[in-house]
Amino acid sequence: VVLHDINPQAMQDIEQYGRKAFASTGSDWTIETTTDLDRALHGAEFVVVTITTGGLETMQLDLEIPEKYGIYQSVGDTVGPGGLSRALRNVPVMANLAQAMERNCPDAWMLNLTNPMTVLTRVVSMTSNIKVVGLCHELFGVRGALMRIFGVNVEDFQYRVVGVNHLIWILDMTIRGQDGLQMVRDWMASGQQLPTAPNRGDWHEPFRDNWKLKLAMFELYDALPAAGDRHLAEFFPYWLTPATDYGAEYGVGLTKIPHRRQQVASAREAVREALEGEFPGLSRSHEATADIVSAVANGRSVRTIVNLPNTGQVDELPRGAVVETLAEMTSAGAFPHAVGKIPLGVLSTLQPHVVNQELIVQASLTGDYKLALQAMVNDPLVHDQKTARALLDDLLEAHAHLLPQFKKRAVARAA
Repeated sequence: VVLHDINPQAMQDIEQYGRKAFASTGSDWTIETTTDLDRALHGAEFVVVTITTGGLETMQLDLEIPEKYGIYQSVGDTVGPGGLSRALRNVPVMANLAQAMERNCPDAWMLNLTNPMTVLTRVVSMTSNIKVVGLCHELFGVRGALMRIFGVNVEDFQYRVVGVNHLIWILDMTIRGQDGLQMVRDWMASGQQLPTAPNRGDWHEPFRDNWKLKLAMFELYDALPAAGDRHLAEFFPYWLTPATDYGAEYGVGLTKIPHRRQQVASAREAVREALEGEFPGLSRSHEATADIVSAVANGRSVRTIVNLPNTGQVDELPRGAVVETLAEMTSAGAFPHAVGKIPLGVLSTLQPHVVNQELIVQASLTGDYKLALQAMVNDPLVHDQKTARALLDDLLEAHAHLLPQFKKRAVARAA
């Protein structure tokens, strides 16, 4: 395992943590670290990407600047002005990473866990020949809640799923051979409360998903959204408005940077405690990353939810656009499941975002202001062109040091 980070201290801490983790399992794996990207990638078979360009300081601006225009975001990392702003910063970094992989490990798989997931996975497939897959855990969270509601196990589910990252829909589902969506309707009619998820500490409380918004959408579309309510809310123009107290009526909380900083501090403290004391041991991750690496490296296959370029698995969305469906991941490649016919109502929620995300990729790569403005105008949280222009200008100015592709515009404005 080779760790690469621009923060040497963080990299060193995780290196030591990893050594303890390997020792606790009797593994003979080794860990190396480097701040040199080409060296880190040389000969790699799998490249797992978790980045954020600018960190929490930039995310804070992505949230606070739109608030000046009356736009409040429940997450701010996928859609909304914050999602666009994050894409403008991260897309060039991902394109450069893909080029570095073509130089150093052209046959490797990139496993992207970075948001905005759809846009960043798309730029890799658009600008390189690197095999790329985007991985997200939102479906697993919804499935976990269904397991608690009905007292069933992972292997009891079969479903047909389609969408774009953080806006995915379960179109059909069976649970132990029964109609799973009808089971959800019956559960809703019973008035039972959503079973509480396992306690993950106070830091996780703002992320708790109470399903209120999700179930309202289920009643409307007859398909069950398979992402957290906080993510879902941002894809529509009517959930985060004064009429809903900016989502509070549906139990949707807004992202707060102090809480995010608490998360980081808690994670660092947990690492320090593990390094200074007895290693706490390992538990099974809910992420699919290790399962995919293990299957592909050992000639097996694993079925999981993935983000892949559309090669026909979603016939009603554009080819090449990144879509989220089930797929078989094998040493021979990724084989997405054909989704079949999508209900028109569900399709109508997806099409605008698929097109706008293509627009965002182009704007991010080229530094074309007009394309970026078009993407901002199209966003469901932005309600007029005048606001869109002023908001985009403010975000570009605030992050100018991280947006070299827009440098010509910054120079022109200064003049």
